[in-house]
Amino acid sequence: MANAQEYRKMSEKDLNNELLNLRREQFNLRMQLGSGNTPKIHRFSIVKHDIARIKTVMSELKRQHQQGKVEDSKVTDSNVNKGDA
Repeated sequence: MANAQEYRKMSEKDLNNELLNLRREQFNLRMQLGSGNTPKIHRFSIVKHDIARIKTVMSELKRQHQQGKVEDSKVTDSNVNKGDA
């Protein structure tokens, strides 16, 4: 279990790997519950919250990349307009 600050320090590749591992754990917990085994019930909410944290950090990264591209295109557009005048 990690907090959002720890996830923000990770690379995108590491975040994807961690997300994959958490989804596998979530799947295994559901299978244990379905087969009659008694899984650690508290792990369901912990895993669910960690998945949400990772997805939030990934969307923040995506938004930052998009804003960076938008700012670059704004500079390009303004340069084109100056050249046309």
